[in-house]
Amino acid sequence: MTTQQSTTTGDQFGKRWAAWHDSRERAVRAPYGPAALVATNWLADGIELELDTVAGAWTITDGAVVGTGLASSGYTDASGEAVGDRVALTAGEELRDGERILRAFARDDQRALRVLDPGAPGRAALLGIDSYAPGHDYVVSATFRPSTEQVDVLQADGYVSRKDLGGKLDFTLGGAQFSIDADHSEAGLQVVFADATSGDESYRFRFLTVPAPEADGSTTIDFNRAYLPPCAFSDQFVCPTPAADNRLTVPVRAGERNAITA
Repeated sequence: MTTQQSTTTGDQFGKRWAAWHDSRERAVRAPYGPAALVATNWLADGIELELDTVAGAWTITDGAVVGTGLASSGYTDASGEAVGDRVALTAGEELRDGERILRAFARDDQRALRVLDPGAPGRAALLGIDSYAPGHDYVVSATFRPSTEQVDVLQADGYVSRKDLGGKLDFTLGGAQFSIDADHSEAGLQVVFADATSGDESYRFRFLTVPAPEADGSTTIDFNRAYLPPCAFSDQFVCPTPAADNRLTVPVRAGERNAITA
């Protein structure tokens, strides 16, 4: 636990935050957590490629990630059965290679084969997450305004995707008013933001989940629950980066800051 974390108060607010922080550290340090991703191998439609540390040859066929020449690979499928010479994986489907996982990944019409390895050096070096001490000042009321707008999203590897914008969150923080992009998610609203600490005190951007708004659009943003994107633990992820409106001009000294590594 860092010095800043050790200042956590003993009230229920602090205890709830500490429980959340502990669960986050367990998740990122898990055997197949984000630090275990060692490769995102992009594939070409109709062109067979041989990949480092992966048996066989791989391509895209009818939108699936297809591997051939796997009869002697020792790979097993989701049921634990040895694979034959050819496999076709849709997004999210996996093969096992001992402790490693080979997982199909999709982004728009692109496809990749990802490799997750519990023995990854990055996972072995990950000690935890440095975070700011929680504070009530970073819990603010907000209003959500739905939108039908489409926006471009720049991802960490330079790729630009097009998506429907969920809407805007209006709130005041540090004496300044903001209106930031938010997307719908199973947990409520999802936000990608940067602030005046980003790239200096904290990682270059962070994620935040906001409770689903009430019928009148009201909700609450708790910046103490700001968390690091997966690409903070492995550069093989292709995380979305903040839109211009989501680059806050005030410092947000709340939530997760950086990965702690040996």
